[in-house]
Amino acid sequence: MSLEDRAKAAAKNVEGKAQEALGNVTGDPEDKAEGKAKQAESELRHGVEDVKDNIKKSID
Repeated sequence: MSLEDRAKAAAKNVEGKAQEALGNVTGDPEDKAEGKAKQAESELRHGVEDVKDNIKKSID
């Protein structure tokens, strides 16, 4: 997996956490939901990249 893809996923996670926290502070359920969705997307991206890494290791 490329380091760039991992960095993008990590950035998306941080962005999601910040947006969720903002939603908690302001009481905006839409911000909270969008923040959680971004965090879920980040986890999915990491999972996909882990699978790619495992496949590459098994081929090598």
